[in-house]
Amino acid sequence: MTLAAIGAGPLQGQAPKRLVQLQEVSVTGKRPLTDVGTTKTNLDTLTLRETVVNSMADVLSQNTPIFIKSYGRGSLATASFRGTSPSHTQVLWNGLKLNSPTLGMVDFSMIPSFFIDRGSLYHGASSVGVSGGGLGGAVALDTKPTQGLDGIKLNFIQGISSFNTYDEFLRVQYGSPKFQSSTRFYYANAKNDFPYVNFNKRNEDGTYPTERNKNGSYRDLHLLQELYWQGRNNKYGFTGWFLDSRRGVPMLNVNYREEDQSKNQQDETTVRLVGTWDRYNDLWKLSAKAGYSYSNMLYTYKGENGTEELVEMIHSLSRIHTGYAQFSADWYLSPKWMFKANASVNLNAVNSYDKYDKTGYDKQRAEASLFATAKYRPAKGLSFAADLRAESYGQHLTPLIPAFFAEYVLWPQAGLVVKASVARNFRYPSLNDLYFLPGGNDSLRCERGFTYDGGIETGFEAGRFTFRGEATVYNSKIKDWILWLPTAKGYWTPSNVKQVHSYGFELRGRLSVDLGRQWGIRFDGNWAKTRSINQGEPQSWADQSIGKQLVYIPEYSSSVTGRLSWKRFTLLYKYNHYSERYTTSSNDPGRLGVLKPYYMNDASLEKVFISRAGELSLKFSVYNLFNEKYVSVLSRPMPGRNYGFFLSITPHWKTRKTAPGSGSDALTGTVSSR
Repeated sequence: MTLAAIGAGPLQGQAPKRLVQLQEVSVTGKRPLTDVGTTKTNLDTLTLRETVVNSMADVLSQNTPIFIKSYGRGSLATASFRGTSPSHTQVLWNGLKLNSPTLGMVDFSMIPSFFIDRGSLYHGASSVGVSGGGLGGAVALDTKPTQGLDGIKLNFIQGISSFNTYDEFLRVQYGSPKFQSSTRFYYANAKNDFPYVNFNKRNEDGTYPTERNKNGSYRDLHLLQELYWQGRNNKYGFTGWFLDSRRGVPMLNVNYREEDQSKNQQDETTVRLVGTWDRYNDLWKLSAKAGYSYSNMLYTYKGENGTEELVEMIHSLSRIHTGYAQFSADWYLSPKWMFKANASVNLNAVNSYDKYDKTGYDKQRAEASLFATAKYRPAKGLSFAADLRAESYGQHLTPLIPAFFAEYVLWPQAGLVVKASVARNFRYPSLNDLYFLPGGNDSLRCERGFTYDGGIETGFEAGRFTFRGEATVYNSKIKDWILWLPTAKGYWTPSNVKQVHSYGFELRGRLSVDLGRQWGIRFDGNWAKTRSINQGEPQSWADQSIGKQLVYIPEYSSSVTGRLSWKRFTLLYKYNHYSERYTTSSNDPGRLGVLKPYYMNDASLEKVFISRAGELSLKFSVYNLFNEKYVSVLSRPMPGRNYGFFLSITPHWKTRKTAPGSGSDALTGTVSSR
């Protein structure tokens, strides 16, 4: 039995011939063995394609329990998964790890959502099946062939938004029964000089001044090329992603300098290449991947030095090379048994150097991982799974990383499932943790932790209503947390100092209603309670951080997305809330020690026109609908109410008639997950 979840509203620039889009939701006792006991959030194409200006930072903050610590659009955006640090969230793109070998984290603002076709979040223990080191969880991002593509398809989107912001997106695709090609181009350019009320300064009359964001301009260029070829029981793929970015680092709102008195800038050029091979039949699947990435990252600072012109004072350049290879095998022994194993290796080479301080390091490190899992269904509705991962970094081995999962279908007709999992996990230090000069500490130990999850999910259909929901409770204890602390020598150094207890509750739900007469409505919601408490030993007699919430971790967060569609009109509303966040480890309630809660509201209206010549979409968006005055990071201003207008054009090309069961659909075929 399969339930149809209504996706109310067309994709931008990809309007359907019918109003209602259907997404399958399985509610039978015969659930896929591949996801036994896991806590997993899938991001569908409606979510990923809402607006061309969205990065994955926007998608995750508006549609998942993850807290995104954002410095503003066009600036750094990192993730906190279940109250952990950004380096505790492992991120993969087509199997290639995106976490920086130097910092250990990912800037999600650098990932356009229109470059992602499938996104999955693996919460807590579930991340062991994807990668080691995900003490909070893992995010898997993928590109994939387009189903049913036969011939040429083109889509162009032009966006014009407030603060001199311009976005262009172009995708050209070609598909045949054996071959498919896709080229995506995205360019964003913004002055980003939004006005804001500065509550950290006062005029002579006691009022707060209105200022503009300084040095916040940015320019991002992305190019993505995909090639897929389908043979008999074999699939081959190639994906190449080129990124070139120049971003100003906005001034703090406590900075009294003018924009022409100093300049911070970050330039990045990155190339990522991944090749894939898959061979499969009804019982097994073999896969191989090979990849390479190169990043050239330059940070410069120019300031006054007694001359009329700005003088460069910092010139910090990092060159990062990463080679990647993986081989995996899936074996479906019977409807009751599934086995999977894979081996992967990453070779990192980093050269980091500051031109003026004459400091840096040149290091290479190999990182290897072995993984095996067995999944078993002894009886109808009852399933178990066991994962085991072993990892190495350099000449060091981490202890074994085990995970165990169980689930039982209580009520097949309502899709009512209870599940539980437990895992031990480890994360090894980044290269900066070990070798950064000055301050690196090559005697750091791995961070280690245990995670326990328990949850219940349901999915059912009642007439015109379709509902799916999930509730999860988790408990995690992490020891030897790596923290950078100041020293008496005037620089910072990392140490294994913290023991953190992270626990909480997550709710997710989706309700779709077919209202009839071409009306449809869909609601998606998330709510989370997150406690992340420092339970380590005091570092000094004045240390007041013990027993306190970690900095920049909101205790409560929530988001709601509503879509109302009628014929070819779509009204979209998004709501996002974060409770207060502390900026000091002592949780000082003073004005600068806590950031007030904020409630973000966005709305958009889209109309799609369809003719024989093609499809035309017009969309108008309002961001920060109620002009909320807020900050996500201390002293980093954020924009008030602003607007965007988007034009999407998709010409109609003549396509060949394709026999059923052939064509590009074959490119997306996979082994049955039973």
